Amino acid sequence: MVLYDILLDILKLTVAGVGIVLVAFYLFKPYMDKTQRLQVLELKKAADNQTLPLRLQAYERIVLFVERINPANLLVRLNGSAYSAADLLRLAVQEVNDEYQHNITQQVYVSSRAWAVVRRLKDDTIGLLNGTLRSLPENATGLEFSRALLTHLSQLENNPYEIAAGMIHKDLEELF
Repeated sequence: MVLYDILLDILKLTVAGVGIVLVAFYLFKPYMDKTQRLQVLELKKAADNQTLPLRLQAYERIVLFVERINPANLLVRLNGSAYSAADLLRLAVQEVNDEYQHNITQQVYVSSRAWAVVRRLKDDTIGLLNGTLRSLPENATGLEFSRALLTHLSQLENNPYEIAAGMIHKDLEELF
């Protein structure tokens, strides 16, 4: 009987100890959760303070990219009057691809929506350049190519480069 009483006392003390541990756990759990949330918030704030300048710079660079691949600006930089239309097309496509490759890492810091606009604009610009060349005779000059391209752009109801820049600006505003 003594052994039975000892085992019963041990069982009572064990159940009471487990009960106390559980109560203590549930009392301290909200405090621990709150502390953890505050630490995560502080880490996120610190990370945001470090990445915000990089994100802003990335948005600046992709707006610059949009401006640089705009045919009105691209043709001025290339000064294509000395080239044939085919040569000017090759130079323009190379310039667009070079600009894109130069800015490709910016996709890390901008939203996927903003980067999709950049990628689509690059592809559409190359398509526009190729389509303009196809609409010209084979022996067309670079000046004729430039005129045809700018005429086509001026006839568009909405300038795709202004729309893209506007979408990127809107995306940037969402950061703030």
